[in-house]
Amino acid sequence: MAKLLLYLTLATSLIPLFSVAFSPENPTDRRVLVLVDDFAIKSSHSLYFGSLTSRGFQLEFKLADDPNIGLQRYGQYLYDALVLFCPSVERFGGSIDVASIVDFVDSGHDLIVAADSNASDLIREVATECGVDFDEDPAAMVIDHINYAVSNFDGDHTLIASDDFIKADAPVLFQGIGHSLNPANSLVLKVLSASSSAYSANPKSKLSNPPSLTGSAISLVSVVQARNNARILITGSLSMFSNRYALDSSDLECKRLGAQLICIMLAIVPSLTKRHEKSGNEQFLTEISKWVFHERGHLKAVNVRHHKVGESDEPAIYRINDDLEYSVEIYEWSGTSWEPYVSDDVQVQFYMMSPYVLKTLSTDQKGHYSAEFKVPDVYGVFQFKVEYQRLGYTSLSLSKQIPVRPYRHNEYERFLPAAYPYYGSAFSMMAGFFIFTIVHLYSK
Repeated sequence: MAKLLLYLTLATSLIPLFSVAFSPENPTDRRVLVLVDDFAIKSSHSLYFGSLTSRGFQLEFKLADDPNIGLQRYGQYLYDALVLFCPSVERFGGSIDVASIVDFVDSGHDLIVAADSNASDLIREVATECGVDFDEDPAAMVIDHINYAVSNFDGDHTLIASDDFIKADAPVLFQGIGHSLNPANSLVLKVLSASSSAYSANPKSKLSNPPSLTGSAISLVSVVQARNNARILITGSLSMFSNRYALDSSDLECKRLGAQLICIMLAIVPSLTKRHEKSGNEQFLTEISKWVFHERGHLKAVNVRHHKVGESDEPAIYRINDDLEYSVEIYEWSGTSWEPYVSDDVQVQFYMMSPYVLKTLSTDQKGHYSAEFKVPDVYGVFQFKVEYQRLGYTSLSLSKQIPVRPYRHNEYERFLPAAYPYYGSAFSMMAGFFIFTIVHLYSK
């Protein structure tokens, strides 16, 4: 009995700890299911997995064809994110299929898909559902005879070095298949693209027809942010996540040389090539995974308030032509805490069928946004609406309904200045009638 009481006491003391650890205030995905073709990937890609684990993610590795795997149980999802490092899988095990993965994303969860030169039709179908189309040729790879790693100088130039994204310390090594973005999907964005000298083809055969994908139209890494703020990362190279490419210290050819002759000259004069201590893969993948898993660019809005100017209480109804103030606090998740979000493009609408008022909110640089405006001279049921969408950030959609009434009969001015001519005509008519009556009665 004493031991039972001791266990109950310990469990009760741990409840606050668990409630903090799994607080909904922390937006970061913590439970991650990683599906692989072979458990050897755990060691060959350990740097990438170690980076996730060090940031607090709980990784669970399963074979993609394991008959016991599933994304949900009793209607509840078991994981916050899904990583598909299984490019050659022909059929998922358990209850997982393309439809369940789409439902997983539609429920607000995140997804990483890494294909390869041997990508199966199943992985291609998953990518297509996300707005990405891999090269139809199953043997095609991205080839670049100018921007490639020197270690691949005598090879087929499929190990390319790309830095067509953001300023980075070193180019990213990529070896795999390219893809194009579906023009009908406005939510998919290109993050890492090939250079203008790249093309997609089978490196083991001669070109008989022009390649279907060429130049910067080839996307190497793409991302999607769904309308429900779920995030997706799609790439055609599983090896770019590997330890080998993250620690590669090979010389990398200079970018955008523009002519094969200059490229040959650089091969003759190695001192003109760029030397990097290691590739930019680790930095690139770490930062982009922070975005995918909501450690970056995640916004929340709190303390949405409105009231009349000079008052503090929120009224149940406004009157036309009232002066009011609307305010909201917006914060961004930094990976460890909520920090004030500072921007000058947050707007509020006072909306009924269409916006009657559109006002840009001013900020105090501490996350507090506010604006003052006059209620329009139209009565009805209005809404305060904030629809904030900025590239790279989760979207905010705030709305609050409020009725607007006209003046009551006792709230109008007794004599309106604009009606003085009408008042004068009425009294002049009465005075004229009185004078006419006197004159008519007493005149001979």
